Amino acid sequence: MHYMIKTILVVGASGYVGNHLVPELVNSGYKVKATGRSLKLLKKRGWDGIPNIELHELDLSKDTDLKPLLEGVDAVFFLVHGMNHGHDFIDVELGAARHFSQGLKLSNVKRVIYLGALQSDSSDSKHLLARKVTGEILRESAIPVTELRAGIIIGPGSAAFEVMRDFVYHLPIMLTPKWVKSRNSPIALHNLLHYLLELLKFEPTRHQIMDVAGPEPLTYEDQMRSLGKLMGKNIRVVPLSFLTPTMAAYWLKIITSVPTNIAKALIGGLRFDLPADGTAIQSLIPQHLLPYDEAVKEALRQETEVVRSEIWGFDPDALARWQTGYGYYPKQAGYTLKTDASAEDLWRQVQLVGGKEGYFFANSLWRIREWMDFAIGGDALKRYRRDPNTLEQGDKIDSWKVIKLVPNKFLSLLFGMKAPGLGRLEFTIEDKGDHREIDIRAWWHPEGFSGLLYWFAMMPAHLFIFRGMTYALVKRCKAKAQAGNHETI
Repeated sequence: MHYMIKTILVVGASGYVGNHLVPELVNSGYKVKATGRSLKLLKKRGWDGIPNIELHELDLSKDTDLKPLLEGVDAVFFLVHGMNHGHDFIDVELGAARHFSQGLKLSNVKRVIYLGALQSDSSDSKHLLARKVTGEILRESAIPVTELRAGIIIGPGSAAFEVMRDFVYHLPIMLTPKWVKSRNSPIALHNLLHYLLELLKFEPTRHQIMDVAGPEPLTYEDQMRSLGKLMGKNIRVVPLSFLTPTMAAYWLKIITSVPTNIAKALIGGLRFDLPADGTAIQSLIPQHLLPYDEAVKEALRQETEVVRSEIWGFDPDALARWQTGYGYYPKQAGYTLKTDASAEDLWRQVQLVGGKEGYFFANSLWRIREWMDFAIGGDALKRYRRDPNTLEQGDKIDSWKVIKLVPNKFLSLLFGMKAPGLGRLEFTIEDKGDHREIDIRAWWHPEGFSGLLYWFAMMPAHLFIFRGMTYALVKRCKAKAQAGNHETI
């Protein structure tokens, strides 16, 4: 029996666990208030307009009045972390926890469920310490807090899992930091979500801290060897003692597309054995805990969710071309330029891309790439456009396909040439009031080591071309260009 839990606030709904938890809560009959730092990102989850889900932008680093958000809320899932903020993420994380704890004191919330991290007695990891102190700060609210401490979560998109998966997929020989010998207790996403949902059926009278763990403690090397076996790859692991955490973070930036700040923070925790005793929660909420191999098989089966999404326009061609060997998180390179051109004028020019018009800048380089595609059996030399001036979703443009289109704001093209991976090219126009920003960006999910080599071989050309394209578009609008900047991952 539920003890009158009807409305649930999920703080950090756009993160990995929140993204999976929100639909489960709604399917279980709860009303959900979902928060994230970016409302735009929340809407990309496809939740906008779904009954029983309210979307709220919430940045806990700002002095926001939390009273309206907490009004009518019975239970809270606190899932935020500060790892994506870079070097000062601990201050950001603990500041957010203090702000939220103060808001809880003034609310009628009945309980809080906080997802923290496993702890190690010997750890000096700032990431793990921040997770521990966050729990302490939330308990200061005097509202019963159930803190679940988890290690690696096995599921598509889980940062720690994707780091290991990218090592296995992308490297012929895995040169790894020595923490590859550390032990953890990985748990399947499916099992973690079951614990979180079932906890709502219990009425807590005090604070609780419980570990969540899978059925077997494993070293990271064990996990990667199992991953390799399931993927049909013979794994060779070479631990390097001279790979310091800082060096390892830069190494990770090349190998994986997991956001660099998150990867850096993770490394701080991966260096230590993280023992877990999951008996307390397992006795409270018994369930079959998936062994590691089964959890990985389930994760790999679910990986097509990355292309079955708003980001890819739910495009059937993208879905058909997706392969398990592609990196879950994409590499990216782009250029953003400020201008006084109107959004309408910029959009008019963006729509002319391809066909006889070409690509606004360095068309000879585009032609060379098309000839390379032709040489290996592709059909990029065929020029095609339905209409010379306008575009519609589903249109073919030479070897590209329009997979998403928002007039005066956004155009996304599915990459159609032969290459080891899956990619798209995006044009984004943002109206900032006194100026507009035009951003041209490539996104690339590499296929193994060859996919990585292809990306880094093409990156200098990408950066040169995208910069030139943004300036060319502004010039064609007879407008002024202001400051611009590159961004790569």
